[in-house]
Amino acid sequence: MDASQTIALSNSSIGRGQPIFTIAEMSGNHNGELSRALSIVDAVATTGAKALKIQTYTADTLTIDSDLPAFRVRGDHDLWGGRNLYSLYREAHTPWEWHAEIFARTRKHGLLPFSTPFDPSSVAFLEDLGVELYKTASAEIVDLPLLREVARTGKPVIVSTGMATLSEIDSAVTAMRDAGCSQLVLLACTAAYPAVPEEARLGNIRALREAFDVPVGLSDHTTGIGVAVAAAGFGAVVVEKHVTLDRADGGVDSEFSLTPSEFSALVTASEQARVAASSGVSFGPTPDERAVVALRRSLFVVADVRAGEPVAPENVRSIRPAGGLPPDCFNEIVGRRFVRDVKRGTPLSWDLI
Repeated sequence: MDASQTIALSNSSIGRGQPIFTIAEMSGNHNGELSRALSIVDAVATTGAKALKIQTYTADTLTIDSDLPAFRVRGDHDLWGGRNLYSLYREAHTPWEWHAEIFARTRKHGLLPFSTPFDPSSVAFLEDLGVELYKTASAEIVDLPLLREVARTGKPVIVSTGMATLSEIDSAVTAMRDAGCSQLVLLACTAAYPAVPEEARLGNIRALREAFDVPVGLSDHTTGIGVAVAAAGFGAVVVEKHVTLDRADGGVDSEFSLTPSEFSALVTASEQARVAASSGVSFGPTPDERAVVALRRSLFVVADVRAGEPVAPENVRSIRPAGGLPPDCFNEIVGRRFVRDVKRGTPLSWDLI
């Protein structure tokens, strides 16, 4: 597809000129409780989000249970420093037996449910659940066999590009297109948890769009909504943020997740940014400004005057509203005489002097 094309989904569309496709990522914020996962779905439904996403993996499909140094998160990581990968993924994963209920609850609210698969078995599982959209994670962009497996479903695919070089992104896009993916969206992303605005590199949105001729969005892991809203102004058609019920509840992703009220603010603000950025270049009053043009300053008679009196600062001033001579005419008319009596509040015109 090209960057101007639109992907039509059951509840919305993705593409330039369409409302921002906002994705609420649950990730591990269910904290191991199905009831909390369903409560997150209910809360997301109040925000205006278009979709709710989860992740489909187990600790065993992502790694092995090993305590060797390579299987631990680097010690200076802000959130997960020193954690064993297997235990981290076991804590964060969404049990597969929950998926059907989460998806059903999501669809009941009119949201689009989908997931990120991490191996071929999860792709097959999600196909059985009837997903209409996939997303692949930044770290998996080098797993070309997995990307081809997702592409062969024929469904639209959103691909996160965090950490990837332009060459790696090109290889991924080529592999997916060759495997039959004709509806592809790339997401600019900084795969740090949490990420900092200084590393957001929002200019990549345009660069990716021009390099690969596809719609481009943002997967954002910074705190707050500022970076995501700015991305909408840069032309992002998709914005993804993690969401939790309350950061105080803790959890593996809570620190960089939005609360439902914050996500709602993101939906509103990002759409405002998109509309404003697409408003183009033009000067002169807009339709809504035309009413305000009447409130511009002009020269008015501000005291009752009689014929023959001279124009002076005491009887003519630049005030609101419009209707009189331009304010810059004052030096030209000061000292001239009124040709007839004039009431206070009359706009000054050439025929009065």
